[in-house]
Amino acid sequence: MIEAAMIWNEPNNKSHWDPEIDPDWTRFAEMAILAADAIGAANPTVTRVLGGISPIDPRFMGRMQDFGVLAHVDAVAVHGFPLDWNLWQIQEWPSKIEEIRAVTNLPIWVSEVGVSSFGAEEVQRWGLERTAELLKGKVERCQWYSLYDLPSEWEATTRHKEAEGSSYYRHFYMGLLREDGTPKPALEAFARHAADFGLVQWFHFEDHRLDDAVSWMKRLGVRQLRTGLSWADRFRPNALDWFDRQMQALEDFDVTVTFCFTPEHRGIAPHHTSAPQVPEEFAEFCAEMIDRYAPKQERRLAASSPSMAVLGPR
Repeated sequence: MIEAAMIWNEPNNKSHWDPEIDPDWTRFAEMAILAADAIGAANPTVTRVLGGISPIDPRFMGRMQDFGVLAHVDAVAVHGFPLDWNLWQIQEWPSKIEEIRAVTNLPIWVSEVGVSSFGAEEVQRWGLERTAELLKGKVERCQWYSLYDLPSEWEATTRHKEAEGSSYYRHFYMGLLREDGTPKPALEAFARHAADFGLVQWFHFEDHRLDDAVSWMKRLGVRQLRTGLSWADRFRPNALDWFDRQMQALEDFDVTVTFCFTPEHRGIAPHHTSAPQVPEEFAEFCAEMIDRYAPKQERRLAASSPSMAVLGPR
């Protein structure tokens, strides 16, 4: 069910990791090493991926190398949105990948790449096709963001809405499907690349789109899916019931699960971007999720019922 575990999301982006609390990323490096080792101990066959960086910054990757983080993971990842947010051109993708290859010999995943339809849906379709030309066969994995537009009544996960202007609203138009569930022109283009591209779809707690998403992904021929399990959500009532439902629904896909989001009461500051007070607690959450949804093979074979074989021990 889980073939890969990603440790955090965009750790060099202040929307996901607070640089005022951890300006040199020493706290992040310690937490990432603890999490990687905990995942490896829970199931050594699960690929451990350092959370996709955004912006693509070889200096940050070099810092992770210096801190010893890259010795504890099996792959690194980058995120890029050159038609929406980045200050570089889409044709620069190959050079951006080479900047990271100069720092590490680990496999490189593009774990988020996308184009919004904020300006025009035709631009999104063109951007998908051009991205495929530039990245297919050039990186070990490429995952397109995302299946759905973000519902307009939800908030994009960001700490600086007022400062972003129109960039903030592009978050709401990244899907291949509109908010009402109807396809955009890019959906047909994506279907032609689904055998080579994975898909990224974040599911909110008790997300009403889960079953529809599974149906669409199977129709499109998606095999690889990246999603998330939130450490903060673990403290909600009935959290494991929702996690179980989500992971059971996704059992037919090769899932990369991203572990991130600090619970407010466990952060140095009460925010999901904060470094945790006790980094071992994040590692324990990662190990719990792997043990539950990707148990070691010998434990899976020993399970006596179909539900236990899927979910592992409760």
